[in-house]
Amino acid sequence: MDIKNLSEKERETLLSKLQAEKKRKEGDRKKNYQKLRARFLASVERKLRKYIKDGQEFKEWLRKEATAYYDQLKEYGGLKRDEQLGFEVKNDTFKVSVKGNRVKGFDERADVAEKRLVDYLNAWIGKKGDDGRNPMYKLAMSLLQRNEAGDLDYKSISRLYELEDDFNDPEYSEIMQLFRESNVVEGTVIRFYFEEKDGNNQWKRIEPSFNKM
Repeated sequence: MDIKNLSEKERETLLSKLQAEKKRKEGDRKKNYQKLRARFLASVERKLRKYIKDGQEFKEWLRKEATAYYDQLKEYGGLKRDEQLGFEVKNDTFKVSVKGNRVKGFDERADVAEKRLVDYLNAWIGKKGDDGRNPMYKLAMSLLQRNEAGDLDYKSISRLYELEDDFNDPEYSEIMQLFRESNVVEGTVIRFYFEEKDGNNQWKRIEPSFNKM
């Protein structure tokens, strides 16, 4: 078709058709992309949900099996006292390690002890006249820093006990005793570790974490 031979009206009609065709193709392209996007998201989500569900079921199953195995192990070994769950079992190529840790925290008495300790430290450094530069003061104050959840750190507070002889003050010791009395066991965290022998006959960690596979 020679456009030069078309009338003005025919050119306008042709242009209108071409624009409509272009718009239709762009619309089809957009719809195809949106379908592809929707399918991709739906497929990933479906498989992810199954992956998470399988992982949760495996973890629950493993925790029950590990607890039952450890109970039998204690009975076999004649262990009477209550122990934290923890053991290691392996064959020539595969190893499972189970470690249980009691989660320790503090009750409301620790909040009072914290405030008393801050007041005590500020009064103590005021008498020293060091303007907060004293290393023992800085250490004690840093150990009172709370974590992201807003809780006192058990290990940090335990380090405050070690400063008791350095301060050598009945009031400081009284505050430490209040911290000790506020100790509570909030639960038990059980962690599982898996290892396998590699080509060099060395134990290598198996990471179930998705991003480490």
